[in-house]
Amino acid sequence: MKRNFKKALSLVLALIMLMSLAVPAFAKETMWISQSLSDVPVIRISGDGEKLVDENGNKVFHYKDFASLLESDEEEEEEGDSSLIESVANILMPFLIDGLLNDNWEPYYENLQKEIGELFETSLLDKDGNAQYGTGLRQERIDKMNRVRHNDQMWSNEQSSKFYVHDRYWFYYDWRLDPIETASEFKAYVDDICASTGCGEVGVIASCLGTNVVTAYLAVYPEHASEHIRGVAFDGSVVGGAEMLSEAISGKFNIDAAAINRTLIDCGAIGMFDIDGFINTTLEMLDRTGALDAVIGKTKDWIYYKLVEGVTSALALSTFYTWPNYWACVSPEDYDTAMEYVFGPEGSKKRSEYAGLIAKLDNYNEVVRQRIPEILTQTVENGVHFGAVSKYGFQTLPICETNYLVSDQFASVGRSSFGATTGTIYNDLPEDYIADRIEKGFGEYLSPDGQIDASTCLFPESTWFIKGSSHSNWSDWELRLLYDIASSEEQLTVDNSCWPSQFVVYSYTNPDEDSDGEIEAMTTENCDTENWEADDKIDNPTDKYGRIFVAVTALINWLMELVKMLFDLA
Repeated sequence: MKRNFKKALSLVLALIMLMSLAVPAFAKETMWISQSLSDVPVIRISGDGEKLVDENGNKVFHYKDFASLLESDEEEEEEGDSSLIESVANILMPFLIDGLLNDNWEPYYENLQKEIGELFETSLLDKDGNAQYGTGLRQERIDKMNRVRHNDQMWSNEQSSKFYVHDRYWFYYDWRLDPIETASEFKAYVDDICASTGCGEVGVIASCLGTNVVTAYLAVYPEHASEHIRGVAFDGSVVGGAEMLSEAISGKFNIDAAAINRTLIDCGAIGMFDIDGFINTTLEMLDRTGALDAVIGKTKDWIYYKLVEGVTSALALSTFYTWPNYWACVSPEDYDTAMEYVFGPEGSKKRSEYAGLIAKLDNYNEVVRQRIPEILTQTVENGVHFGAVSKYGFQTLPICETNYLVSDQFASVGRSSFGATTGTIYNDLPEDYIADRIEKGFGEYLSPDGQIDASTCLFPESTWFIKGSSHSNWSDWELRLLYDIASSEEQLTVDNSCWPSQFVVYSYTNPDEDSDGEIEAMTTENCDTENWEADDKIDNPTDKYGRIFVAVTALINWLMELVKMLFDLA
């Protein structure tokens, strides 16, 4: 049991701290199922799923490898060797004790960054934000892109109709690097595809981190985009910010047992991994009896605020935050605070050491982040079609202070849709708000589940919402719409798209089989797809009797689960 608990806990920690913003985990090679074939090449650019290697072809450590690292550690420990976690703890303990006893924290921060940084060494960029150790794309990816970009043509089907092969024009890139630098490579790729195919324009589908690169391209090369891009389709956009990456390094880190529990339930529901029910019940009991708050409350004033900025900086610079494309996911309102948390105040030692990297981050902030609505609006005015798909039905990850937001797990709907007004996981939009929007003629933009008002989006007529599909899941239904947005000769809208409605519900036809599931227009009858019940009165009771009732109920449930587990073990 001890081994299973440790393994489960490792998975929990790996999930919470290191969950991927990658190419969707469940995506598969598939042909587009749209009703029409594209008469322009459609370029796809994804998130951080592409494997990177060093100059010798060895795989660069990726944070998705962390779970397997913990598993290997466990095996070593069983053989009598010291585990990685234990080794790191032993190294750091003297510095932690010195901090506690003498209020001398800098050595602890420095050694924490050093020890964690050794794990991620080959994936870290240097202090100027450039790749190290010859790391970058695999040669076979470079060769594949070169074959397509210089030797392609239109294809014909049995009816002699000309078309371009879908899922053929992938733009592979080093997803760690400055999106503005990558944008110049993307521009060259567009030019090469146009030249090799003889087609004067292309469509673009971007997801996750790819939306940062494409937005940077639209910002820096607007005339080129106007001439060569027919349409741009965003899916799971993080260009406006992703709470998971933004809040964790800007002083909004949060420990919420109820939110952790909901995330575990979500992950089990979408097939990422299974968590024993006893762990869920234990977290619920700790949260609702106040035990967790008691422990945190006793230590928070004493040590938490001493640690948070220094630890944030150490973990950021030893893991993900030498990567400018991850910084591009920091929201406009969090950027200045995040810079101070990670690099310290103006004139600090780290500001000087990382001056080259900071210059790139500030340049992206000025050229792209602070101008996103302007960039996209100007793009559309220049004749480029645009559409976005925003997914939801999940809470934001529990490390976020705003874990109550309606989201796809990584980014809230408000951000990925460029401005939709939403409720929370606890409460739908207020009834008086809904009545007012209906009276003003915006009722058609309100989702049947009462959670979204699409009328406040930057492009309300070309923004679609799919409930029940997480950030890391793509289906053919999404690809069908995205390809149509990118390749259609006219601007696609919610009225003329292949989807039955602006708001749809996604469901797996059979989770045990290789299936793309189904979508259907959202109604008040089919919209309840969440995997958990979020009840503010239970999670955050305000009166004494309510707190007692919730605590006693949670404790009884935990005891029942404990007895059940003990009898199962027997």
